[in-house]
Amino acid sequence: MHAYLHVIPRLRWQDALDILIVAYVIYRITLLIRGTRTMQMVVGLGILAAAFVSSQMLGLFTLNWLLNNFLGSLIIILVVIFQSDIRRALTGVGARSFFTARPNVSDIADELVKAAEWLSARRIGGLIVIEQEVGLQDVVDTGRVIDGRASPELIETIFMPGSPMHDGAVIIKGDQVLSAACQLPLSTNPNVSLTMGMRHRAAIGMTEDTDASVIVVSEQDGTISVARRGRITRGLKPQELLLALQNLDALNPVDRGIA
Repeated sequence: MHAYLHVIPRLRWQDALDILIVAYVIYRITLLIRGTRTMQMVVGLGILAAAFVSSQMLGLFTLNWLLNNFLGSLIIILVVIFQSDIRRALTGVGARSFFTARPNVSDIADELVKAAEWLSARRIGGLIVIEQEVGLQDVVDTGRVIDGRASPELIETIFMPGSPMHDGAVIIKGDQVLSAACQLPLSTNPNVSLTMGMRHRAAIGMTEDTDASVIVVSEQDGTISVARRGRITRGLKPQELLLALQNLDALNPVDRGIA
């Protein structure tokens, strides 16, 4: 046994660092695609890879030729299929809070819940975007600058019918309202239910390419929803909304409005 120990290479500190970095990258990629359409696409590519290996082993030459040509352009295919996920991942790597702490949303969670509850009781539509690690300056620039402390009174005033800033989204960073009347990108997900209005589609679209969370209040029935990671949780009670805001990383969106 001892005679073979010299065959095993010694582990250098660089090797340990290399393993940790690769493990971290795989972990971040897993978090990125978990619970999304991307995971289904990854499974599909895995099935194609298994079919390619099987075609070689079984001598299925025509199938092997087709899969070989398909997989030969795999890099281009991956870029096309996962372009939004790649964009989101690169944005996350370059985000300033990759090196700093995420804004503490729980500090103003009570204020946001009170505002959402007030809007819901009066069936006034509202869109509240909570910036996290990825900066939203491009979206902020589409609205009107507020730069004020977030409070229920301020948010309620912005969304009051007749207000010049009620038609759009409010962007919140930390405990500050950056701007109002902002325009959000609509979701490109074909599986989003047709019963959803423009506010809900905009909320989902906003969270498809960023790590922001969006509170949506429906003007039709006063329903409170939260969108995150391209999915939406609908029909939240104020206490459930408060819990979601206090535990954004633990929020597990149950899709009650997609497909």
